[in-house]
Amino acid sequence: MPEELPVRRVEVSFVGPAPARQVERASGVSDVEIDGSILRCLVCGSFQPFLEALRGHEVIGFNSTAALAGRTSSAPLMKDIATTGTAPSAG
Repeated sequence: MPEELPVRRVEVSFVGPAPARQVERASGVSDVEIDGSILRCLVCGSFQPFLEALRGHEVIGFNSTAALAGRTSSAPLMKDIATTGTAPSAG
């Protein structure tokens, strides 16, 4: 059975506008969200295509955390937190 690729939830802050189009086209990137100069997305597998999409844009903040197992979209998690105040338990 092939090993499952790691999925990371990433948040990047930029000096100017976030490069949404470049990041959306990067291999392994999904669920891209933009909030002004902040970009949030999921990165599956290698960070290299994602990092190449950031080239030429000044990054002032970068955070990466493990995405919850079994989740392919951040939307349900955000909805659960907004309505209940907590993340759903795994299982």
